[in-house]
Amino acid sequence: MIKYALACEQAHDFESWFPSSDAFEAQRKRGFVTCPYCNSAKVEKQIMAPSIARTDKAPVVSPAPQPVAALSDKEKEIRVALRALREHVMQNAENVGAGFAEEARKMHYGETDQRSIYGETDLAEAKALLEEGIDVLPLPVVPDDRN
Repeated sequence: MIKYALACEQAHDFESWFPSSDAFEAQRKRGFVTCPYCNSAKVEKQIMAPSIARTDKAPVVSPAPQPVAALSDKEKEIRVALRALREHVMQNAENVGAGFAEEARKMHYGETDQRSIYGETDLAEAKALLEEGIDVLPLPVVPDDRN
């Protein structure tokens, strides 16, 4: 099969597939190839770049399937509670940003006053805080919050 870029006398561009070049010519001469916009049978092939498969490109890999769930009423209640927890912390605690781990340690070791804080840290640092006996909790992000 061959796909041709075509245009009619009114300059309407369209594409069509044919079994061969000879089949296109035979159908065109008999008036079977017509413009889908104006129905003109005066149709000509247009210059078109050939479609050649590349061998130097890496194959397209689909992302791994992600786990999904249909939620029961109980799970929906939990989602609401998680969202409420996140909102409560963000409204009532101090955002210390990227300095979270350092500030949590200062509070734990008595270098600064105890207070509610939140911020950012990586997983390794969060684990280190827990190993030091510093209570930290990841703030839940409910999937709806990302949309």
